[in-house]
Amino acid sequence: MRKVVGKSGLAWGDDAPFAKDRSLAQALMEPTRIYVKPVLPLMKAGLVKGAAHITGGGLIENPPRCIAEGLQASFDWNAWPMPAVFQWLAETGGISDHEMRRTFNCGVGFILIVAPENAEPVLAALLNAGEVAFVCGQLEAA
Repeated sequence: MRKVVGKSGLAWGDDAPFAKDRSLAQALMEPTRIYVKPVLPLMKAGLVKGAAHITGGGLIENPPRCIAEGLQASFDWNAWPMPAVFQWLAETGGISDHEMRRTFNCGVGFILIVAPENAEPVLAALLNAGEVAFVCGQLEAA
């Protein structure tokens, strides 16, 4: 991020081009969300087979840590909108889609692996808990 900010010509105290209500530093250093409150009841109910907090390592390196051997994630990259902060980083930094997905969460902070028959009830529970939730892909044979 430091390289992208340097390339942009903006100072850390300037308004973020993608979030005018915050400085660039405030917008880029937003704390990691913790998902335990909405997810723990789903886990206790046996609806979750795996989970991954998408932090460093992004959407390429984190999900395989919670996926059974012989399976791989197949993302629908159009299933959610790329948040403005990530669009700005990609465009300003000239960062490829693959590198963005390898480095950042691109708007997917947490992934739950659930059986297909549990997708709707889990999604409904997350939405009822006030989360922004969506199906972002599926598992397939590796």
